[in-house]
Amino acid sequence: MTAVYSDLAGQVVLVTGGAAGIGAAIVRRFAQQKSKVVFFDIKTGKGQRLARELSDQGLSAHFMRVDLTDIAALRTGVAEARNAQGPISILINNAAHDERHKTEEMTPEYWDDRIAVNLKHQFFAAQAVLPDMKAANAGAIINFGSVSWIAGQGGMAAYTASKSGVVGLTRSLARDYGPYNIRVNAIAPGWIMTERQLEKWMTPAGEIELQQRQCLKRRLVPDEVAKFTVFLASDEASACTAQHYIVDGGWV
Repeated sequence: MTAVYSDLAGQVVLVTGGAAGIGAAIVRRFAQQKSKVVFFDIKTGKGQRLARELSDQGLSAHFMRVDLTDIAALRTGVAEARNAQGPISILINNAAHDERHKTEEMTPEYWDDRIAVNLKHQFFAAQAVLPDMKAANAGAIINFGSVSWIAGQGGMAAYTASKSGVVGLTRSLARDYGPYNIRVNAIAPGWIMTERQLEKWMTPAGEIELQQRQCLKRRLVPDEVAKFTVFLASDEASACTAQHYIVDGGWV
């Protein structure tokens, strides 16, 4: 049975990276709560299909193609979302890319690109929505990290550096904006079986590792993260802020 959080109805929710994977599951869950969902992504086809699917169900979901590494475009997208739907009360900083990269082959340009994809936009998206939340004296920001840095995963140093930085960003914003009743938390998903993970990384050896390392001996799916995200954004979690929540089936 799906939990219903009545306080989320009518709230304007912005989800980054919402066209596929965990982001798409989050978009669906907020739309089912009767929130007014706006989601950014560069996957135009998938974004448009998801928005159409939810709109056909009578739910509110609006896709905008926004490249989050372009901060000017990000700011413009937030302004357009606000003008179309109203002040933003919930921000889900979900967008990321876990591309593997060898330390020996790292260039300054690639490093900067990984930070831009995985961390930088989270700060500037939060900066862009804070005026709405301060004016309302309420709001929730959820930044997405990863268990990869906690587990000491190799082969992706810029990614793990970015994702560990999410914790510092989250705690700093929570401290600065708590006086305005704005809650800021982070979620660190484990190995979630998105389409990308299944296509690129789920091998027989990966299945064995999953069974060995997770306490829960099964594959985790995007909706399990989405359900927790919706709860954390709701008033049911009204005393939760400056925290880092792990959703990984007991991997770390």
